[in-house]
Amino acid sequence: MAYTLKRRVSYKASAASLSHNLPAIFTDSGLLISHLRYLYSNRGKSPSWMERNTFAVELLLKFIDHQVTKFSTATELLKAFVEALQFGTIENGVDDSGLFWSPRRNEDVNVLLHHITDYCDYLDSVHGTGLPKLNPLRKASYAEERIRWCAYYRRQARCFLNHLNQPSRNEFSLSRAMRGPERHFIDIEAVYRFPEARIEDLFHHGFVTASGEPDYGSQLILMLMHFGGLRLSECFHIYIGDISIDPQSGAALISIYHPSDGKSPDERFTNRREYLAYKFQLNPRNEYPRSHRLYAGWKGPLLTNRNLSFDVMFYPTSTAIEFTLLLQKYLSIKPASESPFLFVSSKGSPESKKNFIQKYKRAVRRIGLESLKLLGTTPHAHRHSYGYRLSQNGLSQLEIQKAMHHKSPDSCLVYLRPQDTDVRSLMRELLDG
Repeated sequence: MAYTLKRRVSYKASAASLSHNLPAIFTDSGLLISHLRYLYSNRGKSPSWMERNTFAVELLLKFIDHQVTKFSTATELLKAFVEALQFGTIENGVDDSGLFWSPRRNEDVNVLLHHITDYCDYLDSVHGTGLPKLNPLRKASYAEERIRWCAYYRRQARCFLNHLNQPSRNEFSLSRAMRGPERHFIDIEAVYRFPEARIEDLFHHGFVTASGEPDYGSQLILMLMHFGGLRLSECFHIYIGDISIDPQSGAALISIYHPSDGKSPDERFTNRREYLAYKFQLNPRNEYPRSHRLYAGWKGPLLTNRNLSFDVMFYPTSTAIEFTLLLQKYLSIKPASESPFLFVSSKGSPESKKNFIQKYKRAVRRIGLESLKLLGTTPHAHRHSYGYRLSQNGLSQLEIQKAMHHKSPDSCLVYLRPQDTDVRSLMRELLDG
């Protein structure tokens, strides 16, 4: 009986290499080893990317296993797979395939196809670009053979995922037949900012402990997001030693290091990965599985220092001094910890992103709001507020890019756009004037 399962495995490329915890696909023919090797070759990518790529390959294998029609070529099979993703497999309440897939958004379909294409390109690099042959060292599994045929036909037809490539004039008509779903043209998606009028309420009255005392740790994270523009995940990579104080102004000077490759605070170690492993038996927090309590993502911000870090730019600049004063209060009551991280739980273990989000939701409710993206009351809305505040106070696009640590100057545009309510307010002012 055909089946497809995903499990996490510990993988070592060689006896001398380190083991990596990776998602693996098992079929009735055994482990899909080529995909596991492919993930290992992309081990620098985020856990989210690996999970999504594995999910895409899983879907393709399940579709192949459940196909009702026997396709004459893999090209036809791939075309049917695209249609099944886009339109679903249920018709009038009946699904002959047994997949019971609901229709997916065009954007989601394109992401899944992109992942499959990358995997097919990897197979090309390993096995060459001719007709797929069985590995002379061992017989390829049935699942591997099917995937390699898909890779071959995708390459030969030059029309699989063609919307990501520019086809030549001669290829255009052929490309149309296998075209992926069109992306909908939309304006930059609206972003929602935390209401500035309520930030003081959230800070002073939202983040309190069960006994009514201020929750200094959570208040510091709020300041880093709202006045420093940090992503929530970046806050959980900060070590205590990453903060220094300007002796003249008293302002906090904070560096955010790459969680694994950044400079180690101890010169005996090459980088932070080695430092965490040998000193604390911990992994960089971006390398844990998403389900692990210590997982904290890493978005790949623009690093501006040779030690693989960037500096937090507080705005207004006076909040850097306020941060120092609050930090002193936090450190005076901070539980003892066997980790280098600044933010820890009441038991001294590194604070988890999930736990903070729960505390944040309770804090928002305490001031009479609800934590919703559409209301601008989620943690990430504070980064939106930071970017918009910079634009309203005269900083240029390039300056905002540097302050928000984007690799592209266009990435910050989404934070600078006025909301619909801003445009309506301006219209009313012009009409009244």
